[in-house]
Amino acid sequence: MKKKLAMFSICSALSLSLLAGVPTMKTKAAQEQEHYVIAYKGKLPDKLSESISKAGGSVERVIPEIGIVEATSSDTTFLSTIKQNTNVQSAGKELQAYLETDPDDTINFTPGTPNGQKVTLDPNAENYWDKQWDMQRLTHDGDSYKLNKGNHDTVVAVIDTGIDFSHPDLKNNADLAGSKTFVPGTKDAWDQNGHGTHVAGSIAANGKVKGVGPDLTVRAYRVFGATGGAQQSWITDAIVAAANDGVAVINMSIGGWRWMAHNLDEKGDSASMVAYHRAVQYAIQKGVTVVVSAGNDSKNLNDLHDMQAYWKDNYGLDIKGPSRVAPAQIPGVITVSSSNEWSNNNIAFYSNYGSTIDVAGPGGDNGPLYDSLYRQNPAGNYLDRRDFTYRTLSTYPTYPVGENATTKFSDGKWHGYSYLHGTSMAAPKVAGVAGVIKAAHPEYNPAQVAAAIRKSAIDLGKVGEDPLYGSGEVNIYNFLSNDKSKGK
Repeated sequence: MKKKLAMFSICSALSLSLLAGVPTMKTKAAQEQEHYVIAYKGKLPDKLSESISKAGGSVERVIPEIGIVEATSSDTTFLSTIKQNTNVQSAGKELQAYLETDPDDTINFTPGTPNGQKVTLDPNAENYWDKQWDMQRLTHDGDSYKLNKGNHDTVVAVIDTGIDFSHPDLKNNADLAGSKTFVPGTKDAWDQNGHGTHVAGSIAANGKVKGVGPDLTVRAYRVFGATGGAQQSWITDAIVAAANDGVAVINMSIGGWRWMAHNLDEKGDSASMVAYHRAVQYAIQKGVTVVVSAGNDSKNLNDLHDMQAYWKDNYGLDIKGPSRVAPAQIPGVITVSSSNEWSNNNIAFYSNYGSTIDVAGPGGDNGPLYDSLYRQNPAGNYLDRRDFTYRTLSTYPTYPVGENATTKFSDGKWHGYSYLHGTSMAAPKVAGVAGVIKAAHPEYNPAQVAAAIRKSAIDLGKVGEDPLYGSGEVNIYNFLSNDKSKGK
């Protein structure tokens, strides 16, 4: 499948002057306004705005806890000037991150099975538990709920597109008052995309569908609009804010390969990478467990040649030297690959893998038929061979969202739930497990939470640690059933 060019992007806001009438002489076009990230070595300068202004820019966002500043400038010399400041560790054009979107969906689709049967839900059904193979497996068919469902004092931050706070399966667990948006021009954290609501449901839904911790609290830290990417500083700001708010866990189902290229500056990490590193470490030092998706590109994150060939084949870019995927390869995070329903030996066809994988989470796929065809020829078109029932069912906004809202529900007739697959769906399963572990053991630090997750995982694939599943597939029942404090 040919992927569209949606990798990383340099954020720029065009500042154009429109002149009335027809000019009598040719005028020079206004210089584009660029966004920059500046990482200071220590304490931010006392006269920050003044120093940025003298360099030809203006301050847009300040994250003082980690010494990161977002600035804009139309001055072509701004970057070289600001780098001369001895208090600046790194400065560069701001990178843009993207959601780990559904691996193979087209804009218009009718969810179904290879035999032409539509995938629908009975709105009169008491619940959809029989369709939640992922939760059945994670919870030992619901047995973990009898031991610990989490609690409302334990908050999982969803750094994503927002949440549908009115959803019947989420409204009792979604913290509207504490949620925040970091997207300029928006005033609230309501989901206008769908991605964040699906993620939140996997963590804490409690209704027709259930999450890993049906009594956990989820809080939205919105960094994406209805469409498009998020500037790096929005994400960094959200991580720091969530940590300051005292959340127990952060989930980031954020890519990925769009970040891979050009993450090194001439003297080390780019400013955007420095910001990511600092934000994650800040959160960890505050006691926050950070869970991230591995990405949906079927690539070995340890294989430099594989990564370089990927960029060349898909985007025509020649990338030299080492590269890393963020946030998947940021130190300190729990990186999650995606397992599927039908195999104990192969992760989902789209999932990235490598030594960076800590555990797998059930993120679903298109079923064994599609998988076999894809692995024989990844470039083929097998959209009519997909079986949506092998994906993961979770909450979806009860109102229209996105550019093509009416096409994004399971059959275009019912709202509130959707089948999706991806490492975006795998990561929140692990975040939910982390949340329940923290509810049982609020004294655990992030390293202890991560160790508990790995120790209680079901060993799939090769015996022991392996690059596909890491320590295995996450399982909250395994942890709780062996925990001396179960039931508390």
